[in-house]
Amino acid sequence: MKLWHRAASLRFRLLAATLVALALALLLAGVLLSGLFRDHVMRQFETALTQQLDQLTARLELDAAGQPLIDPRALSDPRWQKPYSGLYWQLDRVSGDGLSRVGVLRSRSLWDTQLSLLADELADGALHVHQGRGPLDAPLLMLERKVKIAEQSAARWRIVVASDMQEVTGAVDSFNGVLAASLAVLLVLLALAALAQVALGLSPLRAMQRALADVHEGRTQRLQGRFPTEVQPLIDDFNAVLDRNTEVVVRARTQAGNLAHALKTPLSVLDQAAAGTLAVHDSELARLVKEQVGLSRRHIDWHLARARVAATQRLPGQRTAVGPVIAGLVRLMERVHAARGVAIIVQAPDAPLFFAGEEQDLQEMLGNLLDNACKWARSAVMIAAEPVMGSAPPQMQIHIEDDGPGIDAVHLASVGARGVRLDESVPGTGLGLAIVQDLVGLYGGDLSLQPAAGGGLRASLRLPAALAADAGTVGQSVRA
Repeated sequence: MKLWHRAASLRFRLLAATLVALALALLLAGVLLSGLFRDHVMRQFETALTQQLDQLTARLELDAAGQPLIDPRALSDPRWQKPYSGLYWQLDRVSGDGLSRVGVLRSRSLWDTQLSLLADELADGALHVHQGRGPLDAPLLMLERKVKIAEQSAARWRIVVASDMQEVTGAVDSFNGVLAASLAVLLVLLALAALAQVALGLSPLRAMQRALADVHEGRTQRLQGRFPTEVQPLIDDFNAVLDRNTEVVVRARTQAGNLAHALKTPLSVLDQAAAGTLAVHDSELARLVKEQVGLSRRHIDWHLARARVAATQRLPGQRTAVGPVIAGLVRLMERVHAARGVAIIVQAPDAPLFFAGEEQDLQEMLGNLLDNACKWARSAVMIAAEPVMGSAPPQMQIHIEDDGPGIDAVHLASVGARGVRLDESVPGTGLGLAIVQDLVGLYGGDLSLQPAAGGGLRASLRLPAALAADAGTVGQSVRA
């Protein structure tokens, strides 16, 4: 799951980075396109006004009194005649000091108003473009030119044309709205494309996560599946590590077996020698040797079991069917305790239940608990196995309950310690529960001892599981 969370985080980071880059790119493109469109519209607008200014300049004449005259009928655009139409012209006289006398002539569209111009110095024929305010406080684009009439070289005139910019700004705003909506739709489409690309690009990580889950839950011992050529080398290296780990574990188990054989052989010789001596005559030394040899064998088994589990507890792909192990132990206990007539009842789940560990370790744990239950039971022992629903990673529980005298609360805390025996009348070394607790701890599980409902003892094991599917526990009881 950690790999999946990391893959999800990577997917989020990639998607977020892609969306931020796309948003910035589209924002920049939108600003650029909006500016280009505005500049284009303004150039067209200015060109149209320049044509109007040229037309006015061409129509400028002097009457018989030497006063400037522009015949309105010679102007083609009807907006010159409509008050506040948005298209205006004005003629000013430029005095010798460069200042203008405003409103010598003006268009009918100005009605009773005049255009306010900047008191700037213009060269003859030069064109100035600026913005200002006109009738009804409307924003205007103004073009002005200083001209001289040949017949009267001493006089200078300033011709101004102005037009309302609301249509231009309206067109620009409309374009910006359409552009923003188009870029927003484009951003959504690009985001979906980026999401699909990121999901497709990270799909090998999801396949790897499923393969790792199969290994972790014991369904396989190696990463299996088809992966892209870019990911396959990583899969091969990971499988090589798993194979190497398996080889190391097998070698460690072989060495542990050799050590056990090397130690048990001299112990068997000592045990046989002590038994032979006791067969001839009663000897305190022979009894002591035989007792210590048996104790040493149990200690050797215990420590070898710890060493084996320490080497294999994290070995991936371990998978042991619980049902056959329980059935085998039940048959063995029925033979060992046949004289006592103890009935062993098994409650099993419908679906197969698997222990994520070594079969020998499961036999060791269940064998010790079942043997203790049979020793103390009056008539019956119950063993039940079930998966723990909703656990992550998967876990299972095995309960072993007897109808014996039980253990009081004062001794429950110490009964699992090494060598502790509450009743010397029952055979044993006091190592059984200690071995179970050590094995359970090495597998990351839990062992709890509680008084049973019928007065006996209830031992509950919680162990890692390798479940092929969710299994529900059924209430049927069968005689093993």
